[in-house]
Amino acid sequence: MGLHCFVAMPFGIKDGIDFNRVYSDLIKPALEGAGFEVFRADEEMRAGEIRKDMFQELLLADLVVADLSIDNPNVWYELGVRHALRARGVIQIFTRRERVPFDVSTDRALNYRVTAAAPDAPSVPDPNFIEDDKKKLALFAAETIKSWHGAKASPVYDLIPALQEQSWKELRVKETDTLEFWHRYKQWIGRIETARRQSRAGDVMVLSGETPTWVMRLEAKRMSGKALTKLQRYRLALEAYEEALEIDPKDLESRRQRGMLLGRIGRREEARTWVQQLWDEHPDDVDISALMGRIQKEDWITRWRKKDRTPAQMREQAARDEALLHEAIKPYFHAFVLNSSHFYSGINALTLCHLHRHIGGRLPLEIDLAQLEGGVLWSCLSALEANDKNYWARITLAELKLLSLDKDEALKFYRYAFATVDNDWFALDSTRQQLMILRDLEFRTEAVAVVLSEIELEIANLSGPLTPRQVLLFSGHMIDAPGRETVRFPPEKEAMAREMIEAQLDELQAGAEDLAICSGACGGDLLFAEACLARGVRVQLYIPFEEPEFLQKSVSFPQDGQKWRARFAAVKANERTSLLIMPVELGEAPKGVNPFERVNMWQLFTALAFGAERLHFICLWNGEGGDGPGGTKHMLEEVKRNAGHVHVIDAKVLAGA
Repeated sequence: MGLHCFVAMPFGIKDGIDFNRVYSDLIKPALEGAGFEVFRADEEMRAGEIRKDMFQELLLADLVVADLSIDNPNVWYELGVRHALRARGVIQIFTRRERVPFDVSTDRALNYRVTAAAPDAPSVPDPNFIEDDKKKLALFAAETIKSWHGAKASPVYDLIPALQEQSWKELRVKETDTLEFWHRYKQWIGRIETARRQSRAGDVMVLSGETPTWVMRLEAKRMSGKALTKLQRYRLALEAYEEALEIDPKDLESRRQRGMLLGRIGRREEARTWVQQLWDEHPDDVDISALMGRIQKEDWITRWRKKDRTPAQMREQAARDEALLHEAIKPYFHAFVLNSSHFYSGINALTLCHLHRHIGGRLPLEIDLAQLEGGVLWSCLSALEANDKNYWARITLAELKLLSLDKDEALKFYRYAFATVDNDWFALDSTRQQLMILRDLEFRTEAVAVVLSEIELEIANLSGPLTPRQVLLFSGHMIDAPGRETVRFPPEKEAMAREMIEAQLDELQAGAEDLAICSGACGGDLLFAEACLARGVRVQLYIPFEEPEFLQKSVSFPQDGQKWRARFAAVKANERTSLLIMPVELGEAPKGVNPFERVNMWQLFTALAFGAERLHFICLWNGEGGDGPGGTKHMLEEVKRNAGHVHVIDAKVLAGA
């Protein structure tokens, strides 16, 4: 989506300048040409809400352009509000004055040219210079956005170095629940969470790129990374957090998560270096300290956990690596001492201490096991007092009981935690992974086995992340419409196209362990879907519009349209088919986003979420551009950009070429 720009300027004719013409002829086209969505307060006509919208724009806009050509009190007021709310993202323009007032005289400004057609006529942008001025304004805006993390543009933040921006959420304008931005924000948050609950990483990736303002982009990438982590798509999650760091290289949460994910994908030395640097910068950050504990813990586990070892051999190796275990306990314990409400660190330190003793080691002298146990108990109970549905506090309490009580009592507390898991497969799997460490080292064997059996039942009731053998993504030409000027896929060549598609599927040995992704248009899509279903492949149909509109635009238009409608219905009705409707699942396409390109990216992101190595893109294509945006060529280009195996079925033979 385009960046959002709010223009603070006079309206109408003031001091002999037609500012409406300045806006319509110069500012708006220059900024739109540079990729901005441009908004001026008088364009919002809802009575009684103009001031609220103005404040919200001043807070949330990626860029504010202030026209200081005359001393208009409203413009100066709006510029002052922006300077107070945001440290960056302002440019100043003016005309017919030698300099701006001293308050902002040190800030860069653009002087545009105006002229009057007659002595009594108002001045408008000078046609002899307007193209040059538009180029300069567009370049000025682009440079300002690129230097987002450079020098502070606001004199308020520049002169008061200790002043920090408030979170945009905390600066929310009052009584704004009915404003479009917050309505869209709530919907967007809800869709991200729904996608996570349904294990649909592709939805998350599309939605994370559709935020309307810069301030939301950072949160969007973080939310995308969090959701993808929960879906165990660690490489994609890492990409999301790295994109967040491109927006704000200093974002601490994204830096922490990058360190964690580097470890998850096996880049442990890189993770250690990254987290150590973070810890050196923020020695009292409990999350970073806990992250260092996690990395050390995984190093210890990796050393002793081998598939070919017996439990006794693993315990023996774990004992030999006692020093590594000690190094894992220290940062967890340090984090819990720093913040006694951080029960995650406390329970990890406590469990590792119990394992330390179990394998015959000595606890660090500074740790009193009884005191640590009491601290973790207090921390859990305090968290549950604030929110008794907190799964992580409940599961920590359950683990605490497992360390000290019999199996029946421990099982009761684990069931108490499972009642609030809220379809979170990742949370259950994380709990299972912790229990498997205890199992492998034969710690409290009977109790651990009982709890593991219970958690396996819970996990079996959830639809965890699907991992197909291969993902077959398809795009191809539709059957030619009656009277099509250039023949591409004539109806009489349907059998030939089917044979070519089937041959490609046979070459890939498509079967029941695979997943097919396509749209449902007449021609290539439905031929592909039918061939996949005949081979037992699960099929997901992605359509860009509500079903009646899609049928009209993409299924029913050939001469034998009723036949194609019936075939679409048959594919849809198959028990191995899922139909996903874009406006239902993702909401309406944002302004300026082509629905056909959007549905292509939705399918591609869904396929990539399973790993580029599993993706096989099959396209029935004549090597040319389509009739509009979002066709087979677009999909092919995007697949090549994102890796994956490409199989082109030459469609030129269908046209007799």
